[in-house]
Amino acid sequence: MVQRAPRAERLAIQGPAGDLQALIETPVPEDGGSPPVTAFAVVCHPHPLYGGTMDNKVVHTLGRAFEERGAPAIRFNFRGVGASAGSYDEGRGETEDALSVIAWGRARWPQAALWLGGFSFGGAVAVLAAARARPARVVLVAPGVTKIDVTAAAPPACPWLIVQGDQDEVVPADFVLGWAQALRPTPQIALVPGASHFFHGRINELRELVAAFDPA
Repeated sequence: MVQRAPRAERLAIQGPAGDLQALIETPVPEDGGSPPVTAFAVVCHPHPLYGGTMDNKVVHTLGRAFEERGAPAIRFNFRGVGASAGSYDEGRGETEDALSVIAWGRARWPQAALWLGGFSFGGAVAVLAAARARPARVVLVAPGVTKIDVTAAAPPACPWLIVQGDQDEVVPADFVLGWAQALRPTPQIALVPGASHFFHGRINELRELVAAFDPA
């Protein structure tokens, strides 16, 4: 479906530690209409203590890929990042932040399915949130499962995709693949040869892989 540039809406969403800075981008069809929202996406960003924000290029790309499939995408800053209230909480509070954004999205689009995404630290947060949020699909890019312990969390019960560079210098591909392949249901895995953690020079390939993921 050919689309115009998405419609952007900046807002604050109430989180457990105060307001969370958020951006919703809603796809606009070429005819300018407003089709019903059948799914919405929430995308979680990289580590707050290492410059991770909702404006990270991989997070932006995840949002764009979901929008290509017709889903409004919510990107947001975890507590203590940008204009979001609170302070870093080692993944625990950040999981609660993600769940608050998900609850907000479900209140806005009560009939829509949830698509949950995350990159790096945000990928691990998405795993923790998925255990409680019951998404319809999950997409993780280089999930930071070496940075946050996710072993006690139930794996996503829905179809899920992991996109991983085999030259990842932050989260080793062997560790991610070993973790994922031991889970049930096993995710679909897209291993990108030569790609680094931040997918330098491979962003368009990443977007295409995510947009092509269609478990239905």
